[in-house]
Amino acid sequence: MDSTPTSTVPTGAEHRRGLFKAGDQVQLTDAKGRMSTITLQQGKQYHTHKGAFDHDELIGSPEGVVVKTTGGNEYLALRPLLSDFVLSMPRGAAVVYPKDAGQIVQMADIFPGARVVEAGVGSGALTCSLLRAVGDTGMVHSYERREEFAEIAAKNVRSFFGAEHPAWELTIGDLAEKLADDEVDRVVLDMLAPWDCVDAVAKALVPGGVICCYVATTTQLSRTVETLRAHGAFTEPQPWESMVRGWHVEGLAVRPDHRMIGHTGFLVTARRLADGVTPPVRRRRPSKGAYAADYLAEGASPADGTAPDPEFNEDGTVTSSVARRVLP
Repeated sequence: MDSTPTSTVPTGAEHRRGLFKAGDQVQLTDAKGRMSTITLQQGKQYHTHKGAFDHDELIGSPEGVVVKTTGGNEYLALRPLLSDFVLSMPRGAAVVYPKDAGQIVQMADIFPGARVVEAGVGSGALTCSLLRAVGDTGMVHSYERREEFAEIAAKNVRSFFGAEHPAWELTIGDLAEKLADDEVDRVVLDMLAPWDCVDAVAKALVPGGVICCYVATTTQLSRTVETLRAHGAFTEPQPWESMVRGWHVEGLAVRPDHRMIGHTGFLVTARRLADGVTPPVRRRRPSKGAYAADYLAEGASPADGTAPDPEFNEDGTVTSSVARRVLP
């Protein structure tokens, strides 16, 4: 069925399909849904508290087979999905959860052949998703400040794809200081202070390019959005978060699971404007007090104080015209 020459097969594809072979990762699931992952090696055994089985029993078998230990325990054998791999991979830094990685790939429009810059490689979870999306003809240039995290990420990426990925470059250092790429299509920032990199990103991104920031707290979210908004080279930032709730389905007993994946982080996207273009002025007036006098977002100016607000007096009370509209 597969007549494609090996040289044209995308990196990692052969590692993801076909019969099990030595070197493949296999996810074993028992009757209680507990999972463990092994790497197949000829002549090796997998031991459990209820017996063992030979790796050779799986080598040469298709996915979806059941293997039984000497003690009678049965395990379903499948290759781990990327989402499974991410949740079980060795970690240096916290990983970007699959629900967020999927949205980054979709909402940042990571396409085959895209030139992508990533800052904050962490454990390499998001890097795997980005590399899969851009393919062998694209580019993902990852920047990581901590060398120990970079080493863990490199091992995880190599483990998932089964080889070095030709589209990946890893640089140890601060993106704000080290970024030398130009004509970049997308930039993904997973870091503590993405606002520090906005100037560098603006210089690297092509017009229409997308910046996507992943931050953990509301204060980070606020400063990121306001810095992008005040910079002048980007469209109005779009912030959001997502939550995933599973469901229990057993006959007519259908209800939400008691546990869910709640807040993991906020995402913000904006697009690069053409050089010399002034972005349209926002027409949505912020509420009174939204910008305090000590607001720290770079370039942001308080909404109150720059121009009188026709609906509020200086002491914060509503004007008489507003009172006439709302009071009997």
